[in-house]
Order: sequence, then C-alpha cells, then structure tokens
Amino acid sequence: METLKAFDREVNAFVDYMFGPRDTRVRGWLLLDSYLPTFFLTGAYLLCIWLGNKFMKNRPPFSLRPHLIVYNLGITLLSFYMLIELILATWEGGYNLQCQNLHSAGEADIRVAKVLWWYYFSKVIEFMDTIFFVLRKKTSQITFLHVYHHATMFNIWWCVLNWIPCGQSFFGPTLNSFIHVLMYSYYGLSVIPSMRKYLWWKKYLTQAQLIQFLLTIVHTLSAAVKPCGFPFGCLMFQSSYMATLVILFINFYIKTYRKAPSRTAVKETPATTEIKNGFHKDYFAAANGLQNNKKAQ
Repeated sequence: METLKAFDREVNAFVDYMFGPRDTRVRGWLLLDSYLPTFFLTGAYLLCIWLGNKFMKNRPPFSLRPHLIVYNLGITLLSFYMLIELILATWEGGYNLQCQNLHSAGEADIRVAKVLWWYYFSKVIEFMDTIFFVLRKKTSQITFLHVYHHATMFNIWWCVLNWIPCGQSFFGPTLNSFIHVLMYSYYGLSVIPSMRKYLWWKKYLTQAQLIQFLLTIVHTLSAAVKPCGFPFGCLMFQSSYMATLVILFINFYIKTYRKAPSRTAVKETPATTEIKNGFHKDYFAAANGLQNNKKAQ
C-alpha cells in the first residue's frame, strides 16, 4: 500500500511538473486528484478486450438485447442532460463563442466544469461499446481507430478537467452531446423490432457528425488566431490530436469509398454509405449488438 501511495505521488508530481498548477476549483472531485484511477481504468479496458476475445473465442455470442436497450437509452439521457446544461450554463455566463477564458464567468464556470466532469466520466461508460463488441464476438469491429479513440478521450478529458475545466473547453462536448443524443437514441430504439420503421434519421447522422467535426476545428483555431487568455498550448494539443483523427478518418474513408469493389465483394458485402466519428455505420451497429442486414436476435 505504501509503495502504491509513493508511486501515486511520483506520477502526480510528474504530471504537475509537465502541465503546471492545476485548477483549484475542481480539487476533490471524483477521480480527478490522482491520475492513477484513470490510468488503471484505461489499462483494465485494454486488458478486457484482450482477455475477453480469448474467453469468447470458443463460445457462442451473447444477444444482450435488454442490456443494449438500457445502455443506449441511458447514454442518450445523459447526453441530453449534458447538452441542455451546457447551453444553459454558457448562456448564463455570457460565454463568447469565438474565445472564452477560464475565469471571467464566475459561478457559470463552475457549472460548466460540473457538466464537463460528467462528459469526462461518460468516456469510461462508453468503454462498454467495445465490451459489447467482445461479448457479441464482433471482433472485426475492434479496430485501431475504435480503441485509440476510446482510450485516448478518457485520458485527455482527465487533463482537461484538471487544467482547463471550463471556458473554451465547452464547445466540443456541446456538439458531441447533441450528436450522441441522435446516435444512441437511434441505436437504442433500433434494438426494438417494432420501432425500426419509425427511425428515419440514420442517413443524417453522417452529415451531422462531419459538420460537428469541422466546427470544432474552426472553434479551436479561432481562439489561437484571436486569443482571450485561454492556454495556447492546450489549443495546439487539441488541434494536433484532432489531426491524428483526421488522418485515420481519411485513411478509412479512402478504403471504404475510393476503392472500387470487385463484383465478388459487391455480391458478398452489403452496400454501405454512412460514416460517423470516423467509423463506418456497421461499427455502431455492431457496437450495439446489431447487424444492418439482420434482425436482432
């Protein structure tokens, strides 16, 4: 135990040395004071993927329909709460859409930080996307892009909450929460066979995601061009991280859309047309235990 405490002190001293003093307004909040819980949860996530695939190798896939309904609708409600609360908090604080610093909105900044903590925590909940892949034996969907996105977002948002828990940080989560309301509500309802005929908005998810992605890039760079006191290094890091996603997204896009499929491939593989968050639509279908060309079991 003493060894673990000493290790914890060394790790946190290192991150403090790297990034400077933390924001005192979030001290004592769940999971934030030490990096180790976030680190170990991420390690457990990766370990579950590896061990889970070995465990499921010679076993039949699970159906999990009730679990999928609860999971998807639960994420939908959480995303809706974050969306509304971020809109109200930033409106109350008179946030500047172009660039917002960390300390000018008073209590509204604390309100935004509390919502962004839930956004950070939602990233560990979303590890279940991959666990459902494993349990339903959709191993082809557990791509580098999928795992990279899930694992890094959880860790990045631990840093965001500790150093930049409000201000300019509000924009991406607001847009993403809106997209998640659309996405998770669709896949939650699509688990119910009688609801599928009423679900008309799937084709618009790709368009909405692409708009979100472009707006987030513009918003990040706008604060660098016309600064307001928000840390410049954080803006550059966010832009660099997003660039890695752009590269992976373009690679995926070229493989999916630019290479003409052979006649055999056309016969064997259903045509697909949607991308969201840099993932093919079958990624989300499989993540939630669905196949677009089959009825849920």
